[in-house]
Amino acid sequence: MPYVESKTTIKGDGAKIYDIIKDMAAYPNFMHDLVSVEILERGENYTVSHWVSNVDGRKIVWTERDTFYPEELKITYAQTEGDLKKMEGSWLITPQADGCEVTLAVDFEFGIPMIAGLLNPILKKKVRENSENMLNSIKAQIEK
Repeated sequence: MPYVESKTTIKGDGAKIYDIIKDMAAYPNFMHDLVSVEILERGENYTVSHWVSNVDGRKIVWTERDTFYPEELKITYAQTEGDLKKMEGSWLITPQADGCEVTLAVDFEFGIPMIAGLLNPILKKKVRENSENMLNSIKAQIEK
């Protein structure tokens, strides 16, 4: 199962960064690959959200449960249904002297074992690019 971890340093307050990451319904406003993010359910320290993305002309759709840990500046997510067999991971904000290090981890499985060896390296590269784009988009929102 491919695992991708991307990091960036953002000059800003950890709580403000956390609030932007937590507001996933706003992502399509500043993340070009996302068509829509709809919050289906909101509870104490969690949401269930439905995502539609367009990656290189291919529509990818999924629903995920996001769990919020505001004291730790951490968010975990796991696909509950969708186009991939598995997709889960986390956002972690670590305060630093010059801002905050923001880490986005993605663990995914395409779900077709016969072609996994061929597709996983391509998908891993695409997931890394997408993760870096998400981090850069959040960084631009904070540092503008």
